[in-house]
Amino acid sequence: VQLQASGGGLVQAGGSLRLSCVASGRISSMNYMGWYRQAPGKERDMVARITRGGSRNYADSVKGRFTISRDNAKNTMYLQMNSLKPEDTAVYYCNVRPEMDDYGYWGQGTLVTVSS
Repeated sequence: VQLQASGGGLVQAGGSLRLSCVASGRISSMNYMGWYRQAPGKERDMVARITRGGSRNYADSVKGRFTISRDNAKNTMYLQMNSLKPEDTAVYYCNVRPEMDDYGYWGQGTLVTVSS
């Protein structure tokens, strides 16, 4: 399985970005797809997660601002980020995994920088 993330960039606070993650390979068994982020000097944290059936979970810090979605026909996952804040600055990684506790597969990361 290979994942290719894109869509990061520099945006002013209050702006929007949409991240994309294209998956290739044997992903039919991957029940969970998600976005994680890692800010400098901090651990990698879950941002949003979506199951094969479409159930979504969000970190409290992004609820109401970020929306995760997936297009199964295109093997692509998205993260629409609105009302961005400087504290959203991080490298964003996409991940797919068979089960919740699996390590799964990771994309290369895309940098999001939000200026104040």
